Amino acid sequence: MGLDITKMLTPSKAPFYGIVPVNAATPLNSVVLPVTFGTKDNYRTEYVKFEVVDFESSYHTILGRSALAKFMAISHYVYLLLKMPGKIGVLTLRGDLKNSHDCDQEAIEYASTSRVIEPSAEVFAAAQKLADTEMEVSNQSPSQSRVKPNPSDIGIKTIHLREGDPSKTALIRGGLSDK
Repeated sequence: MGLDITKMLTPSKAPFYGIVPVNAATPLNSVVLPVTFGTKDNYRTEYVKFEVVDFESSYHTILGRSALAKFMAISHYVYLLLKMPGKIGVLTLRGDLKNSHDCDQEAIEYASTSRVIEPSAEVFAAAQKLADTEMEVSNQSPSQSRVKPNPSDIGIKTIHLREGDPSKTALIRGGLSDK
């Protein structure tokens, strides 16, 4: 783009997930830039915060949910379509199916050739050493194992909503009086 953003960068330590084939990616810095969609007659501009990272990817930019929310954009991934309100009407942006396919193929190739980070490899190796009995998951449902506290122990008061019908009760908590 030809921008010199080095003076606009701010520190960022918030990791994000699902972009690279490892547990998390930590950005180097972040930058806020104006993003414009549309034509000179019908456009929409919003300031979007971008996380700057240092890893290989088939994408130059990924607009997340917060950016799409700022633009009030509606996306349809099957049709590669993005719609949002513009200055004088609805903006409709169409994606390129071939370019999208090429990006996906590049991302798959990168994911298949990238190495597994050491902590994940250690966890995987340790899991393979576990006995079958250690790998079993309990078949007891959570409701069977849950301990229900005694209402009087934690300050819960039972209110009968209909006299003589114990199924019609409400539980309230707190230091409320009998009134």
